[in-house]
Amino acid sequence: MPDKHLSSQFDADLSLLSSKLLEMGGLVESQIAHAMQALSTFDLALVQQVVEDEHRLNAMEIAIDEELHNVIARRQPAARDLRLLMATSKCVTNLERAGDEARKIAKRSRRISADSAARAIDIAELRVSGDMAMHILRRALDAFARLDTVSAAQIIRDDEAIDEQFRAFVRKLVTYMMEDPRTISVGLDYLFVAKAIERIGDHATNIAEFIVYVVRGTDVRHLSREQLERAALDSEE
Repeated sequence: MPDKHLSSQFDADLSLLSSKLLEMGGLVESQIAHAMQALSTFDLALVQQVVEDEHRLNAMEIAIDEELHNVIARRQPAARDLRLLMATSKCVTNLERAGDEARKIAKRSRRISADSAARAIDIAELRVSGDMAMHILRRALDAFARLDTVSAAQIIRDDEAIDEQFRAFVRKLVTYMMEDPRTISVGLDYLFVAKAIERIGDHATNIAEFIVYVVRGTDVRHLSREQLERAALDSEE
């Protein structure tokens, strides 16, 4: 995390938290990758791996939150330093929730694998949006570590592409289900997966919002995408 402080120990605390946050993000990326691979290959071993990783993720969330509380109690930070620690805590929560979505995808792929109609549905958009969600989350964490508001603005823009893939896949699913009622059940399962991927993109966007919050000191939640982009870029002025 950028910026030097009068306390070298505080710098060390921030560096450790940043490292742990990125490690947690790496685990979530792995969960998403395994969940998407399980969806494509129906590999139940990968499903189990994602579920087991969820326990590690929860333990990491608790450990980072505890360290955050300790740093706040020891250093009693104010202004931007306090915002940074608060935003880090919110990032941890969003990572845990993104991991939950990956677990949902993996568990749903187990159901899908048992449905013979699954192979009749082309899931190209799902694969694309899954890759996009994984990469946008990685970029959001990297931008947070650098408090890079320009990158945050780009992430906010890129989330729209995931939403577009979601809408395109929903339209295709409706066509499949109208033409062949046997695909309705598995189509609903795939819709559940598509929504989970969209939510992962939303969690990445949330992390981008926290960058703007730290840099500007303004809560930008619940703004429109255009307002968020403008706030992110204005913070560079």
